[in-house]
Amino acid sequence: MTVKILTDSGSDLPLQFFNDGNVTLIPLVVNLDGQAYEDLTSIQPKEVYDAMRNGKAPTTSQVSPARFKELFTNLAKENQPAIYIAFSSELSGTYQTAVMMKTEVEEEFQNLDLTIIDTKCASLGEGLVVKAAAELAAKGGTKEEIIELVKFYSTHMEHIFTVDNLEYLARGGRISKASAFVGGLLNIKPILNVEDGKLIPLEKIRGKKKVNKRILEIMEERGVDLSKQTIGISHGDVEDEALELKRLFEEKFGCKSVYINYVGAVIGSHSGPGTIAIFFLNKLPSN
Repeated sequence: MTVKILTDSGSDLPLQFFNDGNVTLIPLVVNLDGQAYEDLTSIQPKEVYDAMRNGKAPTTSQVSPARFKELFTNLAKENQPAIYIAFSSELSGTYQTAVMMKTEVEEEFQNLDLTIIDTKCASLGEGLVVKAAAELAAKGGTKEEIIELVKFYSTHMEHIFTVDNLEYLARGGRISKASAFVGGLLNIKPILNVEDGKLIPLEKIRGKKKVNKRILEIMEERGVDLSKQTIGISHGDVEDEALELKRLFEEKFGCKSVYINYVGAVIGSHSGPGTIAIFFLNKLPSN
């Protein structure tokens, strides 16, 4: 039996990906104007960015225990082997809730064949892990082979983020409000990365052109065989900037596969419009 892949909307893959493949979407929640919306299924990223540009401050919630229990119970009833590839446990409580509900379902269904993996990844960093796992599953890969690949990709996935407005990171407590104010005055753009699942400030650059130049330098320093892998770019409703980076990657590194999508509604609620995030591997699988 083909291994079923599950992931949450923190992976920032497009809805079409889930409609086309053997991957089940588990939406996180966006709270806006007193209403709760399921990321990607009942609210789209652009709606959130437009609201934020108009001064709204959306909040987010993790996947509910009830949703996990229903999904995991159905897997057990169908004797379906599955892997849940999860959003970083350092950025959301979703992974911990999933583990708790797996234990609860196992008390009733001891045949549940589910592995939950904390990728310590976010956005298309997680998405590229899911994409690789889904491709291997579609080829008939065993559960053990898929788990090994997921762990490899998760360990070696680089995340490079920059945001257009520091105010949104300040709201989420990532930086101080004073830093956001001064950064805005000086046109300072932070470069952040993910270390052990946490979003960590890396550098501060003045001006967008210098940011792009520094992103290319970081990719050259950290990446390996960039022309032979899929590079991810997610953006906060600035597709033109994403396409310009794609052009630069093709020109400088000879990249042949660049995957572009929105930063989703949940992550975008914290990073804001204008965010750009780049994802690539610092090591390639041996086979």
